[in-house]
Amino acid sequence: MNRIELITMSPLVLAYIGDTVYETRVREYLIKQNINRKVNDLHKSAVKYVQAKAQATIMHEIEEQLTEEELRIYKRGRNQKSHTSPKNGDIIDYKHATGFEALVGYLHLGNEHERLEYIIAEGIKIIEKNM
Repeated sequence: MNRIELITMSPLVLAYIGDTVYETRVREYLIKQNINRKVNDLHKSAVKYVQAKAQATIMHEIEEQLTEEELRIYKRGRNQKSHTSPKNGDIIDYKHATGFEALVGYLHLGNEHERLEYIIAEGIKIIEKNM
C-alpha cells in the first residue's frame, strides 16, 4: 500500500489488522519462551499483554519515541469514535489501546517491519517490567 492510502485509511481499519498482528506476535513470543506449555496457560499469559490496559501502558511509555507520522496515526486511532465499548477495563485505556493497534496496523501494512518489530519488542519489555 502506498503512503496516501495508509494515511487516509480509517484508523479503526488499521486497528482491526493491528490487533491481529500484535496478538500473533505476542503468541509467537510466548510459545518460543514456553515451548511445552498448555494452550490454556499460553492464552492466560497472552491476555496480560494484549488487554487494553497493557496496550495503554505501552503507549504512555513509548509515545516520545514515535515519529511525527506515527504519533499522528496513534492519535487518530485514539480519538476515533468506536461503536463498541470495552468488556473489561475503562474507556480511556480502550482508546489508547485502539491508537496502539492503529499504529501497529499502519506499520504492518506499510511494510515497516523493522520499526514494527521494535515497537512490539519494546511493548513486551514494558509489560514484563510492569508484571
